[in-house]
Amino acid sequence: MAMAGGGRICHRHASGRGHTRMIEEHTLLTGIAGRFAAGRSQPDAPAFYLTPPTPCPYLPGRMERKIFTELSGPAASETAEMLGRLGFRRSQSVAYRPACERCSACVAVRIPVAAFRPSASQRRLLRAHAGLVARERAPWSTPEQYGLLREYLALRHPQGGMTDMDAVDYADMVEQTPVDTVMIEYREPDGALAAACITDVQRDGLSMIYSFYNADHPTRRGLGTWIILDHIARARALGLPYVYLGFWIEGAPRMDYKARFRPLERLTAAGWTLAEG
Repeated sequence: MAMAGGGRICHRHASGRGHTRMIEEHTLLTGIAGRFAAGRSQPDAPAFYLTPPTPCPYLPGRMERKIFTELSGPAASETAEMLGRLGFRRSQSVAYRPACERCSACVAVRIPVAAFRPSASQRRLLRAHAGLVARERAPWSTPEQYGLLREYLALRHPQGGMTDMDAVDYADMVEQTPVDTVMIEYREPDGALAAACITDVQRDGLSMIYSFYNADHPTRRGLGTWIILDHIARARALGLPYVYLGFWIEGAPRMDYKARFRPLERLTAAGWTLAEG
């Protein structure tokens, strides 16, 4: 199963040293989950597994591993939201987070909507792209979306793990969701598709699963940042406190744009805390 941002999840058990690591992670996570479940009935705790080491798509020379669990059954949405607060991301019916040995560079980040104020450059983007028309759709893939994704990947991530994604893979990424998911399309006034974002709607916020856009448009610069700004406005209108951006890695140029949103909260060993700077 391909994951947004690169890498694959293989549904297999770890062994040896990796198996010990998996048990330790599983014990920790189910303990944290129990605290969230206090005061309500809790279904059987999900089982967690580790992927084998693979080259890190963000930091050259490093290897990555992920811990993951299946999201299924009537408690899938509740489990996904709980794990999201613990720094997990969703890919189809799987929730995952990094579990790399001797590396903790990947940090889950989210924007506290009520406190956010756009910077001067972000306000310029809001004005520049005010003419785009947004529409929420059911999570259903289209050839038009897939064509835009292919163009985006070729320009922005030509060496990424998603470049070999075919139309069936893309359909799975959009449609195989056990939670409340929408596809938000952004169109030019003439109807042309300019951008799209797969978004999970949670009780505490919007989780941006994957966005892509026309990266070669001569006048549509900064669309990736603008899509996040649009999600902040949507969350505020819905009364939701957060927009979840996934992982941020200090020193990874592809992640720099996330640090430009202030205030920004990051998940640490002490819980969610305001990022410095």
